[in-house]
Amino acid sequence: MTGFFTKRTHFCGDFSKEQLGHTVTANGWVSANRDLGGIVFVEIRDRTGIIQLVADPSKNPQAHAALSGLKSEDVVSVTGPISLRPEETVNVKLSTGDIEIYPELVEVLNRSKTPPFPIDDEADNVDEFLRLKYRYLDLRRPRLARNLLLRHQILQSVRSYLNDRRFLEVETPILIKTTPEGARDYLVPSRVHAGKCFALPQSPQIFKQLLMVGGIERYYQVARCFRDEDLRADRQPEFTQLDIEMSFIEQEDVLNLMEGLLVNMFAVANITIQAPFQRITWKEAMDQYGSDKPDLRFGLEFTDLTDVFAASEFGAFRKPVDEGGVVKALCVKGAASYSRKELDDLQVEAKRFGAKGLAYVVFAEEGPKSPILKYLSDAEQKAIAERTGAQTGDVVFFMADQFIPACTVLGRFRLHFAEKHNLIDPNHHAILWVTDFPMFERTETGGLSANHHPFTSPHPEDVALLDSAPEKARSLGYDVAYNGTEIGGGSIRIHQADLQAKIFTLLGLSDEEAQEKFGFLLDAFQFGTPPHGGIALGIDRIVALLSGSDSIRDVIAFPKTNNAVCPMTEAPAEVADEQLRELHMKWDIKKPEPKKPEASKQA
Repeated sequence: MTGFFTKRTHFCGDFSKEQLGHTVTANGWVSANRDLGGIVFVEIRDRTGIIQLVADPSKNPQAHAALSGLKSEDVVSVTGPISLRPEETVNVKLSTGDIEIYPELVEVLNRSKTPPFPIDDEADNVDEFLRLKYRYLDLRRPRLARNLLLRHQILQSVRSYLNDRRFLEVETPILIKTTPEGARDYLVPSRVHAGKCFALPQSPQIFKQLLMVGGIERYYQVARCFRDEDLRADRQPEFTQLDIEMSFIEQEDVLNLMEGLLVNMFAVANITIQAPFQRITWKEAMDQYGSDKPDLRFGLEFTDLTDVFAASEFGAFRKPVDEGGVVKALCVKGAASYSRKELDDLQVEAKRFGAKGLAYVVFAEEGPKSPILKYLSDAEQKAIAERTGAQTGDVVFFMADQFIPACTVLGRFRLHFAEKHNLIDPNHHAILWVTDFPMFERTETGGLSANHHPFTSPHPEDVALLDSAPEKARSLGYDVAYNGTEIGGGSIRIHQADLQAKIFTLLGLSDEEAQEKFGFLLDAFQFGTPPHGGIALGIDRIVALLSGSDSIRDVIAFPKTNNAVCPMTEAPAEVADEQLRELHMKWDIKKPEPKKPEASKQA
């Protein structure tokens, strides 16, 4: 015994038959306490596992009395010899399930109140707000402990892989200047500089590029990032990304490096993926699957029928084609069994997705059936069957619109049908690169916005389009997607000051605005900037996928709710007037009017 309690000789999950007969000490929390005919069985756990304790009142009444008085989550230290369990009581689900300890000394280090929910992996039906309010108890659950261990192991493998390739881990500032990167910044008022604010970084993007200017050449960082986004499911206001940047490279160098890194990361979770990964362009991904992060664990590829309806008398298809749009078709095997209500529900869903409807042709035993069939010529009906490969029992669904909305809506139905028909193999791991993203997107006002971010380099073959048709220009942007989820994205960056200034102009920034927001970057580009590029991987998202978690909140130690609230600490919280005065601030918030008393309901 040392100090005021007896310290462990092993973690609970590390005991084994090799210690049979040895006197050992375990420290941990009481997980279960059962009295079976006078003999007491107690399980204690730490983050590594569980060990069973046994006390027989006829052999050690003191230990029996001590164990009998233990409740769930009491903290204890126990010392005694390791013994084999009787064969009929072996628990094959535990690594320590074939052994137990007969305590000779039981020390109660701290008593626990009754927890607000069971501390076990069966507590998933507990209200999440309650779990987050008592997150320190939730973290004792074995599954969450395993998730955090997996996260740690993955990050260790990342650091080892990159260190071996001469990357430097460099920390970039948290208090920065606000810059437009898509989402809203979190602002931090300055007490010293009245009326001015820092911003929390949405990413280390500019600083990692400045590190390339500074000659660091190979940089990485496990970076905390912050985005003040509108409420969205499974998003966090603060999150972690693996940030990487390299100099004197081309796109292929980044992709090759990341394939090796991701193979290692997945291997930590005992998931095998093969490099090189499949690669398709953004145009191919949208054209075939209706998504820039397609799930390739199943087929259901689109068929393009635009040419078939270029001269059609069916206006719902002909008009979009005349306006430069497309007609896309999706053949779903076995869908002819859908009821009329199921087909009607799909129309409702299509409108929810932003489409006018979802046209279809059912290939029934007695022949094709559809509300649109009377508008289609025999040649068009024949082309539909031949092009899509539709057979009796199938349904062909159509979407006619401009390219992006048509593909996107049909892509959402592709996922819907895959789930409905059980086409997704949960044991299949489909990872791919999507390349050649558009350089720009058109805004609602007709202007341009950056598809990735304003520092992404245009594709060398499309530089001339920046002057004539910038919306048609491709970029050297790339994403990596796993089972239909984007897990990372990056690009080759612009490294010439004149090209960067031109991109700012196309995005609607005047020279003065560009200088005010990004002057330090443009100035740095005047001092010999090397070609460079990089990528960022979403650590929370990757660990959630590899651990089989339904939510990224289950792989973050202290997450917020999906409306950016911490139930445990009650953040965000009101600030004292004195603190606001120090920051030269006051709230401009209209307090709600007091409710007027309701009129009497008496006659």
